[in-house]
Amino acid sequence: MAAMAEVKSLKNLRRPAVVAAFGGWNDAGDAASGVIDHLAALTSAKLAFAIDPDDYYDFQVNRPTMATTSGGERTLQWPTTEVLVAPLADRDLVLIGGPEPNFHWRGFSSALVSAMRTVKPEIVVLLGAMLTDSPHSRPVPVHGSAATQEVATSLSLELSSYEGPTGILGVLASDCAVVGLPTASLWASVPHYVAEPPNPKASLALLDRLEDLLDTPLDPGDLPEKAQDWETQVNDLAAEDSDISAYITALEERRDENQPEPQGDAIAAEIQRYLRRRNQPPGHASR
Repeated sequence: MAAMAEVKSLKNLRRPAVVAAFGGWNDAGDAASGVIDHLAALTSAKLAFAIDPDDYYDFQVNRPTMATTSGGERTLQWPTTEVLVAPLADRDLVLIGGPEPNFHWRGFSSALVSAMRTVKPEIVVLLGAMLTDSPHSRPVPVHGSAATQEVATSLSLELSSYEGPTGILGVLASDCAVVGLPTASLWASVPHYVAEPPNPKASLALLDRLEDLLDTPLDPGDLPEKAQDWETQVNDLAAEDSDISAYITALEERRDENQPEPQGDAIAAEIQRYLRRRNQPPGHASR
């Protein structure tokens, strides 16, 4: 995300919710960070603050970049995590995004949790994406879980039961739970055989589930068109390789056997999503 010029306070926000995603290990196909970028652009989000990168990033891993502004000025941009305020029609989102840090994760998480406590969010939603054997031609599976039983029950999610290595999202989820911030996680499954970013189909799937959790219309913009173009391109590439094509067919058959028809809850969620977007006021995305 590029830093915004105008600075926005994290206090006195309207029904705030925090949405966070980090590039790297947590973000196959840039699907999760793609949601943050989409919402930031959609709402003309304003910068609240950026974390000082010197304490948290290895610049040989996440290198600074040179860029040219619209006015022709050359600038040096350092990798960092930004906290933005994104206004919607009836609430404010606080968007957190940047590369997964390389150093001092406990201090990094503590700084973000401190900012979240200032926000006093109704919910913190952490977005991730992982490489799986899910076929690209089927709906993108999105797994939702919550850090506590109370949040799991209220949002109809599973209680998180994962055990094993974790990324910065896992650290943040744990630290948020410790201080009593209601926290949920959404993870999209990205086909391992087409891991090259971006993956707009997975970003759209995450955006749809996020909309359901927040019960707030989130304009998909051009993501549906990009998702369709992406799927068409993958189809074309797969058609050129008989082995890949056969492998994808096997994945499709396995997926269809395990889930032959849309589930009732999924159909109901899609109807509710349609009604929210249909009833949203014009120009709802930004103020």
